Amino acid sequence: MASLNVGNLGEYLREQRRQAQLSLRQLADAAGVSNPYLSQIERGLRKPSADILQQLAKALRISAETLYVQAGILDERDRDEVETRAVILSDPSINERQKQVLLQIYDAFRKENAAEADQAPGAAAGAEARADVGADADADVDAAAAAGTRADGAVPPTN
Repeated sequence: MASLNVGNLGEYLREQRRQAQLSLRQLADAAGVSNPYLSQIERGLRKPSADILQQLAKALRISAETLYVQAGILDERDRDEVETRAVILSDPSINERQKQVLLQIYDAFRKENAAEADQAPGAAAGAEARADVGADADADVDAAAAAGTRADGAVPPTN
């Protein structure tokens, strides 16, 4: 596990709290931590656990993974995927069901690209992997339709 970079984490938390227009006390109450403890985290004096980071993320309405990356708990290589997921999860213009469907489609595309990269030397094997992953993506789109949304997250018109 990487060492915690609490200075950057504290600055990031403070910025997220300010963007959410929350006072230190309001965020502490919402996350279930003490005001002095949160202040120490923001100043880089304390190393919060993953559970505390998850509580803070929930209170700030951001992904816990984003805070894990900031704290050095998640590997930096995973940052792009984590940030993409965080953006999807924090988008207020789509509902929770649509967010989950979008994440499923995103995962299907990532699997497809990984399968293509792994199978590049063997064209026949690559075609088979693409067909399997394509079926997964089709299933995700079918799930979206069953949930009352299109793959792009839009709700189809009713007649």
